[in-house]
Amino acid sequence: MSFPSTAAQLVNLAEGEGGNHESLSPYVTGGGALLILLLLLWITTRFNRDR
Repeated sequence: MSFPSTAAQLVNLAEGEGGNHESLSPYVTGGGALLILLLLLWITTRFNRDR
């Protein structure tokens, strides 16, 4: 398989209907990511004893 045909397939895939699944809500995904990042921040500050 050559590079131009692979690139063309990727472009067709990106332009198609793929990527937006009905069960993935952007608000739930973003809220979950924010919650995880805040949890990691809290854990980091709890174990930081250089204060």
